[in-house]
Amino acid sequence: MSVTPIGGRPQGESRPDKAGQKVTTATLRQQKQRHEPITCLTAYDYSTARVVEEAGVGMILVGDSLAQTMLGYENTLSVTVDEMLHHVRAVRRGVKNALLLADMPFGSYQADTSDAIRNAARFVKEAGAEVVKIEGGEKRADLIRRIIDAEIPVAGHIGLTPQSVNVMGGYKVQGKDLGAIEQLMRDAVALDRAGVACLYLEGIPREVAAMITAEVNTPTIGIGAGPECDGQVLVLHDILNLTFGQPAKFVRRFGDAAALITHAVQAFCAQVVSRQYPSDAESYHLPKETQAALETVLERKRAMRR
Repeated sequence: MSVTPIGGRPQGESRPDKAGQKVTTATLRQQKQRHEPITCLTAYDYSTARVVEEAGVGMILVGDSLAQTMLGYENTLSVTVDEMLHHVRAVRRGVKNALLLADMPFGSYQADTSDAIRNAARFVKEAGAEVVKIEGGEKRADLIRRIIDAEIPVAGHIGLTPQSVNVMGGYKVQGKDLGAIEQLMRDAVALDRAGVACLYLEGIPREVAAMITAEVNTPTIGIGAGPECDGQVLVLHDILNLTFGQPAKFVRRFGDAAALITHAVQAFCAQVVSRQYPSDAESYHLPKETQAALETVLERKRAMRR
C-alpha cells in the first residue's frame, strides 16, 4: 500500500512534472487539455522551496502572503518590491523543475504601465521568476497584454483579490449574485483573451469557478473556489499549521509543523538545562598527541605556582 506524503504524491510514483522534466506554461495548458490536476503551493525561502518541489508540486508561487507568514505584517499591502525580490531569489535557488511564479506586490503595477513593465522585468531578470502574477480582472487586461508583449508571462488573479481588501471591505467571498457573477465571467474571458498563462480564482462559489473553468482556455488555479478548477493552490504555512489564527474555510491542514517544532525546541531546552546535550559523542576532542603535550604544559604551570 502506498503512503501519501505532504504534497500528495504517493511514495514510489513519478512526479507530476514527468520525473524531473521542467514544468513550463505550455505544460499547464497540456495538463488542462488532458484533465490532469495541477498542483501549486507557496514557498518563501530556499529550504521550503526544495522540500515542496521534491515532494512533487509542479508550480511554486512566491506569494505576497509572505508579508504575513514571513514578515509579520497585518496584510499583504505593506510588502515591497525589494522584499519580494529577496524571497524570490532565495526560492529560485531551491527550484529546478517546478514553474516559479511571483506575486507583484501592491503599488508595483497599479499606477503606471511603464513602471509595471520595469517591475515585472526585475522579477524575471533579477530574481529568476518565470511568471509574474497580477490581481484584477478586465481593467488589467491591457496592462497584462503590454507585459506579455515585453516577453514576460503573466498569471491573472480574480475573485477575492487581497490587494483590494480595503475596497472590498474585508476578505469576503465574491460572485454571490447575478451581477457579480457576470462581472467575474467578463474578467475571466478578458484575461484569457489577453493571454495569461494561468488564472487564479480565489474566494468564489464553486459553481461560478466551474463555469469559468469550462469557458476559458487558460488553466484555472483555485483557492477557495471548489474542485472543478484545473488546479489548486494553498499557502504552505496554512497546510502545516504555521499560521497564527483561525484558518479560512477552504484550508485543509495536511500536517502539524507547529507541534513538531514546539516539541523539538522543548526537548532541546530540557536537555541543555539538564546537561544531557551535548554528549561526549557529540563533542570534538584533541588528538592524543596534542592532549599529552597540553597536559605536560599545564603540569609545568602548576609546578611553577607551587
